Amino acid sequence: MLKILYEDPHLIVAEKPSGVESQSSGGFQPDMVSMIQNHIAAQANQTSGKICTDLSTNWGKLSTKQVEKKGKTGAPYVGVIHRLDKPVQGILVYAKTKETAKALSRLISEGKTEKYYFAVVCGKPVEKEGTFVDYLRKDPKKNESAVVDKTAPGAREARLSYQVLESRRIDGEDLSLVGIRLETGRHHQIRVQFSSHGLPLWGDNRYHPDFQNGKRRGSIALCAAGLAFVHPITGKRMEFSINPRGAAFSWFEKPQVYFAGGDAY
Repeated sequence: MLKILYEDPHLIVAEKPSGVESQSSGGFQPDMVSMIQNHIAAQANQTSGKICTDLSTNWGKLSTKQVEKKGKTGAPYVGVIHRLDKPVQGILVYAKTKETAKALSRLISEGKTEKYYFAVVCGKPVEKEGTFVDYLRKDPKKNESAVVDKTAPGAREARLSYQVLESRRIDGEDLSLVGIRLETGRHHQIRVQFSSHGLPLWGDNRYHPDFQNGKRRGSIALCAAGLAFVHPITGKRMEFSINPRGAAFSWFEKPQVYFAGGDAY
C-alpha cells in the first residue's frame, strides 16, 4: 500500500517499502511509479466523477506496464528524482510535472538536499563518529560497486558521515545502530563503504559474506529515514522522517532524525 507523507500539485513525498522498486520495474510487479500513477489517476477519477475500472479499484496493485496498457488516455506523469535499492525502506520524492522534475534534479545534483539514514552494522566502529571518504567504481554487469584507488578508471568520490547511536552484543555478535548523513549519492554507497571498512550491514546479501553465501538470512537493516529540501516551486523548507522497520532495528532504541544546522541524528 502506498504511504504518502506529503502531496501537492507539484510533487509527492512517499515511503518506499522494502522489496519495491523505486522506478518503473519494466515488468508486471508493482513499483513506486505505478503505485503513484494509480493514486493520481484515482484522484482524478474522484474529482471528475468518472469511473476507471482498473486504476481506481486496483489502486496500488498494477505495474507500470499494466497502467500503460490499461490507461487509454495515457499514464499520469511521475518523475523519478532519486532512487533506493530494492531491499531498502525509505523516503523518496517524485515530481508530478516536468518543470518540478528539472528543479528537484538540480537540487540533488547541486547537493542541496539532506539525506539521513539509519543502519545496523555488524561490529563496533572504533570511533563514535567519523567520515568515510572512498572512491567507488560500479560494475554494471554484476550490478555491484567496489572501493578502488582514486586513479582507477571510472572511480568516483564517495563521502558520508556517521555517528554510532548504540552498540549491543546480540547472540554473541557485536552490532551497532548508526546514523548516517549521505554527502554523495553513489551506487550502493553506504553498503559498500561500511563493508570495506569491516562493518558490513546486517542482512546485506550482496556485501556481507555470511548473508551472501546463505549462511545467514534476514532483510537488510538500512533505512532512508530523513529527507529535507527546499520546495522548488513554493520556496518552503520541507522535512520528512520515518521510523525504520525490520528485525535488526527492533533490537535497539527507536532512533530519531534531527535536521539542519546541528547534529544529523
